[in-house]
Amino acid sequence: MTPKEIAKTALKAADDRKAMGLTLLNVESLTSLADYFVICNGSSNTQLRAISDAVEEALSKEGVEPKSIEGYRSASWVLLDYGSVVVHVFKNDAREFYSLDRLWSDATAENIEEWLKD
Repeated sequence: MTPKEIAKTALKAADDRKAMGLTLLNVESLTSLADYFVICNGSSNTQLRAISDAVEEALSKEGVEPKSIEGYRSASWVLLDYGSVVVHVFKNDAREFYSLDRLWSDATAENIEEWLKD
């Protein structure tokens, strides 16, 4: 899968689990860490785990496995690293505290509605 396809699959899986504040940042021109950051939040530990599990399951069905998963047990910020795409699933207060959207404000914010079509 291409980075764009991975990001789209992750977005759709998170959206299916009612993730809030879905954001897709194109960071390709800013860092060698990844091409895209998928950022979202949920209101409870249970929802964070459900979102993370849904993303992992959807990509696993496509043969894409995460290089690493961090924070699943604490469930205030779960990071799923797929190499070219990094998925950040925050609890509401943690998202405000870490403010990745502000930190990466030079990145291009993609239109989520366009990405969720199809």
